[in-house]
Amino acid sequence: MSSIKDRQRAAARARLEREMAERAQAARKRRQRQAVIGSALAVIVIAGVAFWIVSALGNDDSTSSTAAGPPAGTVDCTWTPESGGGKVVDVGTPPANVPNTGADTLTLVSTLGKITATVDKTKAPCTAAAFEYLASKKFWDGTKCHRLTTEGIKVLQCGDPSAKGKGYRETDGTGGPSFRYAEENLPTNANPAYPKGTIAMAKTQAPASTGSQFFIVYEDTQLPADYTVLGTISKGMDIVAAVAKAGTDNANGPGDGHPKKEIGIKTLTMS
Repeated sequence: MSSIKDRQRAAARARLEREMAERAQAARKRRQRQAVIGSALAVIVIAGVAFWIVSALGNDDSTSSTAAGPPAGTVDCTWTPESGGGKVVDVGTPPANVPNTGADTLTLVSTLGKITATVDKTKAPCTAAAFEYLASKKFWDGTKCHRLTTEGIKVLQCGDPSAKGKGYRETDGTGGPSFRYAEENLPTNANPAYPKGTIAMAKTQAPASTGSQFFIVYEDTQLPADYTVLGTISKGMDIVAAVAKAGTDNANGPGDGHPKKEIGIKTLTMS
């Protein structure tokens, strides 16, 4: 009887140990599964973080790329160094980034009176910036308008710094600043291209050769649309008309030379 009970207890103990072993094994498997799941979650989290970092960096790159371009309301201008011996006046260069909104008032106080013009910076931002810069250097102050044409084209040309304090016959109209820049606001669809009252930029036959010289159109003039339109004269056209009426000395040929009625620039400012 005792042996039967012993065998029963032994069997019960064996079952208990087996159940405990099974439970322990099951617990180990659960822990293993949890560890695997935890690792997988960690991988997912890490991957998510990595993706966020890459995306953020990508956005930063995009933002940086955008930031590298001109800010809103501005435009980048290219100022090319100009060399031309003693006729080039070294004044440095304007800022590379300039506003392309708003307007300036160009005020030219001449020896015959005041001439003003409106400059639209949305249409000719780089040219306006060049004028602002050169005006701040008093570049044109004390110079003379060196050319008047009365045949074919009707313009009074100014802006050559080599005309400063010199006689007209010492000026061949090739002086300028130490930089040049591209043409803009070209009147490609206008007829006439350069109507009375236009103030436009002179240049050579080469592209991107605009500098400091400009011309005031005193009668409608048909020219190739190669010259930047800077603005429109608002006051003082009567002064230009009087100079034109007096005629030219034909130094460059019939109807082309120095104006007989001298006109100089006391000051030229932009505001």
